[in-house]
Amino acid sequence: MTELLVLRAVVEAPPDEVAGLLLDVRPGGRSPIAARGTVEETDIGDEFVVVLDGSRLAVTVDRAARTVTQQGEWWYRGEHSVEPDQRGCVVIHRILNVAATAGWAVRFVSRAVVRNAPARFAADVHHLARTLGVTFWLAE
Repeated sequence: MTELLVLRAVVEAPPDEVAGLLLDVRPGGRSPIAARGTVEETDIGDEFVVVLDGSRLAVTVDRAARTVTQQGEWWYRGEHSVEPDQRGCVVIHRILNVAATAGWAVRFVSRAVVRNAPARFAADVHHLARTLGVTFWLAE
C-alpha cells in the first residue's frame, strides 16, 4: 500500500459530532462522502458494497476509530478519519494505491483523482462545517 496524498482540515466541533455526520456514508446518508449507487442486499451494518454503473466500492465504517474506508476494485483506497484536536478535531483524508498488480499504471490512472482531491476535500469539509454550524480551515 502506497500513500499518494494526505489532506487535513481543522473543524471547530467535537470529534464525535463531526464523525457522526461524516460516517453516515450509506447511499442517501448525510455525509458529504456518502456512497452513491445501490447497496448489495446481503450487506447490513457498517461493512457494505455499493454498486454504481457496474463498479463496486467496498465501504467499511469503524465508529470507535471514527474512520471510514472506501476501496475500489483495482487501485483506489480512500480513508477519512476524525481525530481530536485542541481546536475541535482534524479531518484527515488519505488516498492510497492498493494495486496488487500493475502498480506502475496507477500513476497514470490516479492523476485526475489526486489532482481533484484537494478541491473535493475542501468542499466536503465545508459541507460538514456548514451542516454543524461551525468554522473550519484547511491545514497544510
